[in-house]
Amino acid sequence: MDPVILARLQFAIVTIYHFFFVPLTLGLSIIVALMETIYVRTGREVFKTMTKFWGKLFVINFAMGVVTGIVQEFQFGMNWADFSRFVGDIFGAPLAIEALLAFFLESVFLGVWIFGWNRLSKGLHATTIWLVAIGSNVSAFWILIANAFMQQPVGYAIENGRAVMTNFAALVFNPKVWEMFPHTISAGLVTAAFFVMGISAYHLLRKQYTEVFNHSFRIAAILGSIAIVLVALNGHSQTQQMVSTQPMKLASAEALWETEDPASLSILTIGDLSLRNEIFSIRIPNLLSLLSFNQIYGEVKGINDLQVEYEQLYGPGDYVPPVAIVYWSFRVMIGIGVVLLLLGLYGLFLVMGDTIEVQSTSMKVFIIAILLPYLANSAGWVLTEVGRIPWIVFGLMKVQDGISPTVPGGLVLTSLILFTLVYAALMVADVYLLTKYAKAGPSLPSGEDQIPTPEGEISFVGTQN
Repeated sequence: MDPVILARLQFAIVTIYHFFFVPLTLGLSIIVALMETIYVRTGREVFKTMTKFWGKLFVINFAMGVVTGIVQEFQFGMNWADFSRFVGDIFGAPLAIEALLAFFLESVFLGVWIFGWNRLSKGLHATTIWLVAIGSNVSAFWILIANAFMQQPVGYAIENGRAVMTNFAALVFNPKVWEMFPHTISAGLVTAAFFVMGISAYHLLRKQYTEVFNHSFRIAAILGSIAIVLVALNGHSQTQQMVSTQPMKLASAEALWETEDPASLSILTIGDLSLRNEIFSIRIPNLLSLLSFNQIYGEVKGINDLQVEYEQLYGPGDYVPPVAIVYWSFRVMIGIGVVLLLLGLYGLFLVMGDTIEVQSTSMKVFIIAILLPYLANSAGWVLTEVGRIPWIVFGLMKVQDGISPTVPGGLVLTSLILFTLVYAALMVADVYLLTKYAKAGPSLPSGEDQIPTPEGEISFVGTQN
């Protein structure tokens, strides 16, 4: 098989596995820190119990994220040596800062937080989890700086066939970074919020630990509702930026083959999109122009015109990404986003109406919804990365030029199979551990009563302290 295809598959699989853990780490660190802050401010033991319970799940997820993330950097040297040589001077600074500052910050203070209960003062202990949350999210920021250069190169010069950094500030303040970072953090909060709401709903339906999970659901519903709105607003801003920086990605996401002014938005297109063989299509007139320019008129270039334009700029070649993958990943992301928005608003309605424990049947939907942000996150990254094809660094290096030239296809295939199996085992272990401890519920603080429910399970009742 083609080593380029195998290397791309391997990187995609490893990245998607890794990114299953990242958003939950980003969002849950903030939620746990917020819960402990409430405990410090109020002194109510229920919030300490909540902090320890959700913190345990955070630690499990964090460990899996670290293990899967380390391999990401190894792949640059394994399968993408020419790419590493080309961008090494650019990537060196942000990735080094991410490892030496952000990752060490979150790792060290996570250890302090785990072993610091009853050894540190309440305020100091809460500070450590906030440092973990800050470190986790700052870590994402530096990694996104590197990825943003691949999407929109800035602050560089080409010397001896390599991209050399000429302006570190331009790299940090790349407009692409400041679109991607808020979107990523908001998506992490959405992931964590629905994770918390789903597990809380599971226990509330069984009338277990009702005080703990009532408070947990309330906090998550409020944060999740705010975060999903921020995701939508920032996604809209990213779309507008895409018009000028990566118009081929936008055209592919809409299966827009011909330039339109005003441009219509595709709701659903059935057929072989890669061959432009449309069997059925629903499009809303003017809506794509409205989303792109905040007005009902405005030219959005089509794939055919952009192909001609790119050939004039970059030379002969095929500059059209896999349209079907880009088109459907965009719709999966948007479709799930709409569902999450409605669920978030419904969760907020339950909180405001104080009817969380009354709506026993409808609460089941939040258990199922735990998976939805993961699917949306994965679809979003597929759109981001596949939509850039054929470029590995937009406008500077194509994917086939970044591969390691001396690594045979058989070796790449072997490592692809091994990585897939190992990561699958890690995924099973992570899901098993999260499920086990999520179902087990929190450890009861001293002084609380354990009362069997009619089903023979334990309910957290206690005093309202």
